[in-house]
Amino acid sequence: MKQLTGIFTNIMAALGLALLPKTSRAQSCKTNSNEKKNDEKRKSKILIVFFSHTGENYAVGNIEVGNTKMVADYIRDVTDGDEFEVVRETPYPKTYKEVVEVAKKERYGKEYPPFKGKVNNIDDYDVVFLGGPVWIYSYPQVMFTFMKQYDLSNKTLIPFLTHEGSGMGYAVRDIKEIYPNANIVSPEVFYGHEVRTDMSKVKAWLESLGYKK
Repeated sequence: MKQLTGIFTNIMAALGLALLPKTSRAQSCKTNSNEKKNDEKRKSKILIVFFSHTGENYAVGNIEVGNTKMVADYIRDVTDGDEFEVVRETPYPKTYKEVVEVAKKERYGKEYPPFKGKVNNIDDYDVVFLGGPVWIYSYPQVMFTFMKQYDLSNKTLIPFLTHEGSGMGYAVRDIKEIYPNANIVSPEVFYGHEVRTDMSKVKAWLESLGYKK
């Protein structure tokens, strides 16, 4: 009798699995798929390349840590990525009026000012965040110096910029001109004055990309 009971229990268990709603099994597969994608993102080697300006900045006054650097540091902490700060060989002026004039001259003159340091192992990275303030409708020209020096064509590129009302401008278009076949994902802009006190929008953006602390 016990043997018959055991056989009956096994049959019912098998039938229970077979009768599970298709939606439940589909949801389970979807969850596993999402977990796999998140694991892959965590395993990808990440580089955060950015330029950030200190001194007199529009809307926030004189600052010792740039708005873009604050965002870059937050991205680093969430993703465990490496950072490379693009520092112009001859520093940009500290005063707002002067830096605007220099930015205009570089942008309209298509100048590519040199920067300090280098990334020795660029081929090791799968994902590159590209950050900067919006100057004259795009990245500061020194960021394009970096992009022209390093081939990022086969990487996932994630642009992020800080601004005070100009929006993203032509930044994505300009990246595409340098890397026409690049995989550019979820570009975003953040108000500089906001990120100094609140990273909630940056957090939400990173979570939408699959990066969580």
